[in-house]
Amino acid sequence: MLRYLSIVIILIFPYLSIYAQKVEIIQSTTIFEKAPFEACHASTLVDLGKGKIMAAWFGGKHEGSKDVVIWSSIKTGTQWSQPIEIANGIKNDTSRFACWNPVLFKTKNGTLFLHYKVGPNPRAWWAEYKTSVNDGKTWSIAKKLPNGFLGPIKNKPIQLKNGVILYPSSTESLDEKTWKIHIEKSDGKGKNWKKIEINCDTFGVIQPSILTYQNGKLQLLCRSRQNVIVESWSEDNGETWSKLKATQLPNPNSGSDAVTLKDGRKLLIYNPLTAGKNWWEGRSTLKLAISTDGKNWQDIYTLENHDKGEYSYPAIIQDKSGNIHISYTAERKNITYIELKLID
Repeated sequence: MLRYLSIVIILIFPYLSIYAQKVEIIQSTTIFEKAPFEACHASTLVDLGKGKIMAAWFGGKHEGSKDVVIWSSIKTGTQWSQPIEIANGIKNDTSRFACWNPVLFKTKNGTLFLHYKVGPNPRAWWAEYKTSVNDGKTWSIAKKLPNGFLGPIKNKPIQLKNGVILYPSSTESLDEKTWKIHIEKSDGKGKNWKKIEINCDTFGVIQPSILTYQNGKLQLLCRSRQNVIVESWSEDNGETWSKLKATQLPNPNSGSDAVTLKDGRKLLIYNPLTAGKNWWEGRSTLKLAISTDGKNWQDIYTLENHDKGEYSYPAIIQDKSGNIHISYTAERKNITYIELKLID
């Protein structure tokens, strides 16, 4: 009898680290109090080291308005700096376009990249970027990516051990009927771009995030129009990808984000509801989930839970000390920021 009991304990033990997981909130706040814009959306985070976190987002009169620019703030200790403009869509005295979806990323050699989109809408936008060698104190002039490349659409890139950077990307057709994901890659300096196609015949998907595993295994988690988060897997560091497959995670046609932790576990921040009649319905609840294998997910913390409202487009990173940092849109009026750590 004892022998069988031991077998049962051994079998369930690997899952205890998930189901017994606790979350300790270190800080929960909004990034700014008064803003020089009416609406904001699509935040991104990067760890600058030495206890500093940088956030960026787009803000203006409303999404798509020509006055929408990229704003940024830096957290030192528990305080966020006043938001400043770091990129815009001004082309000349008579031509100006909206900015969209900033993505911050720091390479292994210390260069900070700001990727973002410029254009009238997500069907006709193009990719621009800036770089900084002093953690955002100053930025280079804006440059366009090579024709045909869009860079990271919403979520952060990853840099492989060999220095190659992989960018989770996607496109939306001009008639708004076709959504497709793909991967773009560059060298460690953001040069020599190449595109990797993915078979998207079965789902309409955009805005993937990338999770890493051992031995060159990667996973994409994507926003879809089919009320479910959709995945694809690679066994060769992103050179080829499996056919798209539905996960068991709901998705109300809203962006999510995920991160691979230093201990190998995965965290996902997402809206766990289904879509409603209006585009914002299903975005009133926001949860944090954990997994060891990217297939079995367990919700471990509820960030927002309301009857209505929009709490969406999250970003999630882990800093060098192991703490988790999260940001997301709060009713299009502010960016909520949370720092937490996992307690085993």
